[in-house]
Amino acid sequence: MLALLIKEFRTFFSSLTGYLILSVYLIATGLFVWVFPGSTNPLDTGYANLDVLFEMSPWIYLFLIPAVCMRLFADEKKQGTIELVYTRPLKEMEIVLAKYFAALLVISVSLLFCLIYYFSIYYLGNPVGSIDSGAFWGSFIGLFLLAAVYVVIGVFSSSVTDNQIVAFLLALILCFLFYTGFDYLADLIIFRSVQSDIYNLGIQEHYKSISRGVVDSRDLVYFIGVIVAFLLITKTVLKSRKW
Repeated sequence: MLALLIKEFRTFFSSLTGYLILSVYLIATGLFVWVFPGSTNPLDTGYANLDVLFEMSPWIYLFLIPAVCMRLFADEKKQGTIELVYTRPLKEMEIVLAKYFAALLVISVSLLFCLIYYFSIYYLGNPVGSIDSGAFWGSFIGLFLLAAVYVVIGVFSSSVTDNQIVAFLLALILCFLFYTGFDYLADLIIFRSVQSDIYNLGIQEHYKSISRGVVDSRDLVYFIGVIVAFLLITKTVLKSRKW
């Protein structure tokens, strides 16, 4: 499993793919944090906060992560190399986990660059360290968990098709629905009686909760539950080839 994980991770950086991912994320977040004027720009407002980074990152990842994951299974199915993967002494779940963690590791590398913004604001603040560190680290953990869910959705989407474009669009739609779709659904009049329950089905409610700086066990259970559910579904999809 570890060998497959390393192989998949190296594949991202053996071409321009991995570097392109990092570049797009850094450029996009850098523009929102430092360049675009407005009430969220620390240089314009004079406030030491990175709210805009954590507000925009879920939307940037909404497109970026499906692009990263779309090839994981779809490309191998199209090229016919998926059978070579199955010949390895690995169970379906081990194959799924290897590809999942490889993609998550790539996204984690991009996420680590957020620390550059943190330390920049930390030392630019007057007085030094005036940034709300608790809110930052809460948002950082929340963004990692959100990315972990996006990645597992991307892995699942890639497992159900041999077309990378279809895998990308399916992952994009599912990630969008999980992030904000339940919020729109909860606002419908017919669901007013169970509005809070529907809100809790979506990622955004739990992401906002963690971003306040308090890591609630209920939020962790939600993220872990969604990840495990999609991993099991993906395993079932792969296992169905034997039926």
